[in-house]
Amino acid sequence: MVIKTGAIKFKTKGSLDIVDITGELHKIVKRSDVLDGIVNVFIPGATGAITAIELESGLIEDFKEFLKRIIPEDYPYKHNLSHADRNGHSHVRASLLGPSITIPVRDGALVLGTWQNIVFIEMDNRPRSRSLVATVIGHGRAY
Repeated sequence: MVIKTGAIKFKTKGSLDIVDITGELHKIVKRSDVLDGIVNVFIPGATGAITAIELESGLIEDFKEFLKRIIPEDYPYKHNLSHADRNGHSHVRASLLGPSITIPVRDGALVLGTWQNIVFIEMDNRPRSRSLVATVIGHGRAY
């Protein structure tokens, strides 16, 4: 059994900035020498989320508009009563999607659909520096 950890670091623009992390995940899996297993990517923080989506511009805009409709910024969030950053909507949006995703690894590569990408979504209302944790677990070349 092999367990390897890597990091993906980047800056966001804030407010629903979507960052494609698929390429960086591919690199981490390749460096791990895991042939068959899983990779989990996690954001330590309460205002970011990770999901899989097709990176088509219309769909990306639809996705952002959907989040704005179901979790609007101007709702009277209780969180905003005690926090000056006024990002109650950011926390609710991030909690809805979740802080991690797990992807199968087969023959040393991510198992993704043809148009599927793994993305980080910045839910906070300001730019942030982010550091994701990727953990690859599985069988390596020597099993």
